[in-house]
Amino acid sequence: MSESRHESYGQQGLTLVDRFGVYLSVRPVTNVIARYSNARILDIGCGYHARLLQGLAPRIGTGVGVDVSINPGLRAHPKLQFVEQSAEDAMATLSAGERFDVVMMVSVLEHLWEPQAILASCHGLLRPGGSLIVNVPTWRGKTFLEFSAFRLGTSPAIEMNDHKMYYDKRDLWPLLVRAGFAPQGIAMKYHKFGLNLFATATR
Repeated sequence: MSESRHESYGQQGLTLVDRFGVYLSVRPVTNVIARYSNARILDIGCGYHARLLQGLAPRIGTGVGVDVSINPGLRAHPKLQFVEQSAEDAMATLSAGERFDVVMMVSVLEHLWEPQAILASCHGLLRPGGSLIVNVPTWRGKTFLEFSAFRLGTSPAIEMNDHKMYYDKRDLWPLLVRAGFAPQGIAMKYHKFGLNLFATATR
């Protein structure tokens, strides 16, 4: 999700590998959402079909999805609203609005040129006690993802070519601290066979 992107993730369809990756993200995200009653959720980089946000809809109060392009059919969803902008541009739009219980950035941070600024904005959008969810590919995952995309064609090459960074714990932790999250509120774990890093940071 950089400013140069004109299409959202999944706009041209999802491969089997992509669908499996989304499936593996559901459980850890749901575990965080379960901490909040009638939660208001912000999903930055929700994708064209907002699949994760749609799946969470029965468990939450309301949700807001952000991406450069959104399936028009989702506009009628009773619990969901959408901001059709890049992550960078949407932050200015959202900063004056309501705060959120949970802000999600699932497979988004690696696409941003200025991740520090976005994480700081996420901190400001959270209510006290709210949680930021970040899922990013690791340096170990880089090898698998590029092989899948460039050699096997089982993942979209356009997504891999848009990656600006890969993250291990030592890369992501200081960014979260600089964004305003206290170390005791940060939890990290590797998942998806070590190919991804899942982090939560509580304000």
